Amino acid sequence: MLRYLNSCSRGRTAWLLLAAIALLLNLVALWFQHVMLLKPCVMCIYERCALFGVMAAGLVGALAPATPLRWLALAGWIGSAWQGLRLAWEHTQIQLHPNPFVTCDFAARFPSWLPLDRWLPQVFVASGDCAQLDWTFLSLSMPQWLIAIFAALLLVAVLVALAQACKPRRRELFSRR
Repeated sequence: MLRYLNSCSRGRTAWLLLAAIALLLNLVALWFQHVMLLKPCVMCIYERCALFGVMAAGLVGALAPATPLRWLALAGWIGSAWQGLRLAWEHTQIQLHPNPFVTCDFAARFPSWLPLDRWLPQVFVASGDCAQLDWTFLSLSMPQWLIAIFAALLLVAVLVALAQACKPRRRELFSRR
């Protein structure tokens, strides 16, 4: 399995699939926001940013998958998935154990050199309450689903990173036996 993951990480298809999955999840989040009219909270916006980080890692990996650039993509993938998992866990704790002393911010805080909330307010402006439970599916809230999604992304990323130690199997078209 590790050899298979190593060979996949050296091709564009797997990296583009990773980017497409992250893009699809962000499009679902925008559908919840703009079609179902669910207001995203600050934690939702940060979790969305983590998904954009996974998407960016997939695009970087697709640029030159057979070069050391894939190490940068792997680092971005692991870092973004870890942050997303941490944020989704924190968001779930805020929802499951509401406390007036533990709340999220009123607005997302982006660095001055990257004011995403001013550049794309339709995507990055928070207007909801982190403790409010608006949506569930199979009795799990959105942040609980994100825990599972980010955990799966992190697990696959770690397995792909471990697979880099395995030598890929060369398949020759005309092998002698």
